[in-house]
Amino acid sequence: VQGVNDASLIETLGGKFKLHPLLLEDVMSTDQRPKVEDYGDHLFVVLRALHFESGRGLRQKQVALVLGRDYLISFEEGPTEGNFTGVIERLVDGRGRLLQEGADYLAYSLLDSVVDHYFLVLENISDEMESLEDRVLRGKEDLLSSIHALKRELISLRKSIWPLREALVFLDRQHSDLIDSDLSVFFRDIYDHTIHIVDTIESFRDMLSGLLDVHLSTISTRLNQVMKLLTVITTIFMPLTLITGIYGMNFDWMPLLHNSFGFAAAMGGMFLITIGMVFFFRRKGWL
Repeated sequence: VQGVNDASLIETLGGKFKLHPLLLEDVMSTDQRPKVEDYGDHLFVVLRALHFESGRGLRQKQVALVLGRDYLISFEEGPTEGNFTGVIERLVDGRGRLLQEGADYLAYSLLDSVVDHYFLVLENISDEMESLEDRVLRGKEDLLSSIHALKRELISLRKSIWPLREALVFLDRQHSDLIDSDLSVFFRDIYDHTIHIVDTIESFRDMLSGLLDVHLSTISTRLNQVMKLLTVITTIFMPLTLITGIYGMNFDWMPLLHNSFGFAAAMGGMFLITIGMVFFFRRKGWL
């Protein structure tokens, strides 16, 4: 079922399969935390389908699975952008074990497909981080907002996956009659994937923190260079300001004041002072 806005359809399905009213309420509420609930004659699984694109950020859609005896119902908040494509193609083509196994194996396949798509999300985030790193090292842009935005995406991603890991642990320990015991190893494999994904997210967060430190250091270095240049310019103009200040005093008798070469001498002196100070600063490595 794609789209959860048709309450009458969902209620009809609920009546046909005798689904718990709280389950139907959770299906139509698309802000549910990933979880697994056991209603006795059916299991209810909620997780998030994720998609990440550079410039558009992380998009999430709720996916709910209802596993009963010999049936599986999936409720999607909207099109999940390829999360179930592989499973659907295998069903249509009759490939693999899907047609030979029961509804529990189909539930595993859908869960595995969604979780595997998380790796594609991580790959896209990794590409975004590499792009940010290159731009940070060039040091010509203010990337604070971009770095913080990506950190928020990672936090949101972790919030979507961490509860799923706990839900899979619950599913493994529950030993539901609706899931064949031989499939436990498959669900544990999904659990291992979620551990790997969470560890990768933590690694990405550490890398982003380091990238932020480098960016702030680059900004500070650039600011120090500007301040150094302004200080050098100010220092060069200090003796020139002193000379012009002295000759600007209102006294009639001053050296070279009435000399026809006075102005040229003053300008030449200030020029030589400027050249000398620039040469001195260059030798010191300040310019």
